[in-house]
Amino acid sequence: MPATLRFTGEEKDLTLDELAAFVDEARKANVPGDNPIRAELSTSGKIKEVEVALAKDDDQ
Repeated sequence: MPATLRFTGEEKDLTLDELAAFVDEARKANVPGDNPIRAELSTSGKIKEVEVALAKDDDQ
C-alpha cells in the first residue's frame, strides 16, 4: 500500500470538525477521489481513526 494520510481523534473518537480537516488535507494532497477511506471504529461504533492512501490504492 502506498503512503497514507491518517487522522485520529483528539479524545477517543473523531469529531465532525476533525473529519472535515482530514478531508481538507486529503484534497490538498491530491488524493484520488475514488480512493477508499479506511476507518477504525470504537466498540460503540464511533470513528476513532481514518486513513487514506496518498496515491492510487490498488488494494480496492
